[in-house]
This record gives sequence, C-alpha cells and structure tokens, in this order.
Amino acid sequence: MRIESSKLETIPPANIRWVRDAYDNSVAIATFDATTTRLEISSEIIVQHFDESPLDFLVSEFAVSYPFTYDADTAAVLQPYLIGPGPADHAALGIWVNKWWRRGEPVQTYGLLARLCAGINQTLSYQMREQPGVQPAAETLARGVGSCRDFANLFMEAARFLGLAARFVSGYLNALSADGRSGATHAWTEVYLPGAGWKGFDPTIGELVGSRHIAVAVARLPDAVSPVTGSYFGGKGADLTVGVWVKDLQVSVQK
Repeated sequence: MRIESSKLETIPPANIRWVRDAYDNSVAIATFDATTTRLEISSEIIVQHFDESPLDFLVSEFAVSYPFTYDADTAAVLQPYLIGPGPADHAALGIWVNKWWRRGEPVQTYGLLARLCAGINQTLSYQMREQPGVQPAAETLARGVGSCRDFANLFMEAARFLGLAARFVSGYLNALSADGRSGATHAWTEVYLPGAGWKGFDPTIGELVGSRHIAVAVARLPDAVSPVTGSYFGGKGADLTVGVWVKDLQVSVQK
C-alpha cells in the first residue's frame, strides 16, 4: 500500500508534528493552545493498494509444514511478537486449538492458520462493543462473542501459542456498514511467514487480508494502536462520535 496524498486538519487549529514510533508507525502529535468546546480531527488520505491477489505468495520450503523454527537472526528480530499468552489464556487456547489441530497431525503452516481464522468466524458471534480495551483470549472463548479487535487478539494469541510471530493491526475495512456507509474501523492480525513476510488474517470475516483492508498501524499489543489518544481538561459530559468513509477511485492510464 502506498500513500498518494494525505491531509490532517483539526478544530481548533493545532501545532502538529510527525514522528515515527518504535513500530515504525507514523504518529501525529497535536498540541493545542486555545480553549474550545469542540474538538474535531479530520484525516483524509488517498492510497494505492497493490494486494489484489492475497493468495499469491510462497512460503520458504522449511516453513511450509508446521511446526518449523525461525532462523536465529529472524527469531531475534521477531522476539517481541513471539511472547506467548499468560497462564489463563494459555490453558484456554490449548483446549481451543486442539479442536482444530492435534499435535503430531501433519499440516501445512498456512493451512493451519487459515483453519483457525475460519474457525473463529464460524463458531464465535460478532458483537459491536463500545467499551474500551480488548477482551483476553480466554474471555472471548468463554463468552463466545467479541468485536473485531477481540477476534484479532484471539487469533494473535493463538498464533503465538503455536510459536509463530504475530502482531495486531488497526485500520479500516472497505465494506458496507450498518448505516449504509462504505467503510468502518477494523482490526486484524498479521503472522510472519518466512518467504512471504507479514501476512494478514481477518478472523472477523474469516478471510486472508486483501485490498479491502487499509492498515493504519501495527503493534505487539492492541493497546498501542488506538487511533487517537490524549487528554483534556474540562467538565463532564463530553460526547464522542467517529465516522469512516471509504470509496474507490477510478484511475485511467493512457499509454
């Protein structure tokens, strides 16, 4: 994906500076000098997407079948994304993964991940959840319901349970929303497959990530990729609304 143009505006106007965080995400830091009764943040971007054929990739021969071991140099870089779940989640994930694959059963690495991704979509119920934070994997499995970020976290923890490097992705999905708009905030997971790199899996819809997905930020943990963070001083009773609009731009090329 390549950014063709971008525009960030705020009401009231702010002093904005751009930085790169530890995950190489672009982060805008806005500082406000004036008081206001309204804060509006508007971000408009035009991107060119190249992932029209998400299945068009090859995994290195040594990693085609699961289990496999990352080489030492790669494992050192991926270490933060290999840290497994805590004891409660580990136990719950062990039982859940065993439903889809039993240790010792021959399986291709991609096939196993696709099986888990589809399993979340087919056996758990999606539920919009306005509460902040992300459910632990064990809670999502126990309740049987979750939001896209809960499902992404569950899939990420399941991949790490299997010894595969995984990270959380926050972005947008180009799909029709409940109110008729095209576009919604979304979350999914990327798993590092030797030879293919970071490949995205969307357990909410049970598919490999493709051109409908627009990644905004990646991180080791979900809490690190909130679209907007910050604080303000003022009274109680503030309301928050979020809107996402995505549309396809038709570009003609003359030779």
